[in-house]
Amino acid sequence: MPQLVDIPRPTLQRLPIYLRRLERAQQDGPQIVSSQELGQAADVPAAQVRKDLSYLGELGRPGIGYDVNHVATVLAEFLGLQNDKDAILVGAGRLGSALAADTGFERYGLRIVALFDNDPAKIGTTIADKQVFAIERLHDLVARLHIQIGVVTVPADQAQAVVDAMVAAGIEVIWNFAPGRLRVPAHVLLETEDLAARLATLSYHITRRKVG
Repeated sequence: MPQLVDIPRPTLQRLPIYLRRLERAQQDGPQIVSSQELGQAADVPAAQVRKDLSYLGELGRPGIGYDVNHVATVLAEFLGLQNDKDAILVGAGRLGSALAADTGFERYGLRIVALFDNDPAKIGTTIADKQVFAIERLHDLVARLHIQIGVVTVPADQAQAVVDAMVAAGIEVIWNFAPGRLRVPAHVLLETEDLAARLATLSYHITRRKVG
């Protein structure tokens, strides 16, 4: 069982990038990777890689590098990727349906087991082998299946009510795709994907390329 360690958010966000680079090395054959190679994957200096990985213990050997299999295992355990995590999703529109059908989440131990919506035309249907339930059934199903993760893909004007319903049902981790600021109690982790901000960043870089 990996020891719980408090690490800076930027470091936490880079750990999955290092893991992907290590997994690629596992497929290609190298048994050792350098901090420089890991840094290139995350676009950070080698010194930053060594600092990031030091939060997890003494993983590298000076002048040699990192054992691919060992560090990949440590990272996967630390990130909890080897543990199955069931989630429910509210908002069975295009985005919600796409996320429900994405099998890539299973690689990280995340399984969306049920969808919820308030549209009568969607309730009772099946999306990616997952049934769509009425939002009124959320509390009962979450309690019965001991769900801890909720995914929000509803319009902005519905998001706070959905989040409130999730919190009331006992969900403590929420992955939100709706725009705007949402309020949650201190014990609930809310992670918001700001798609508009990401699109604006991409637009900025495209514009710069055209100017250049």
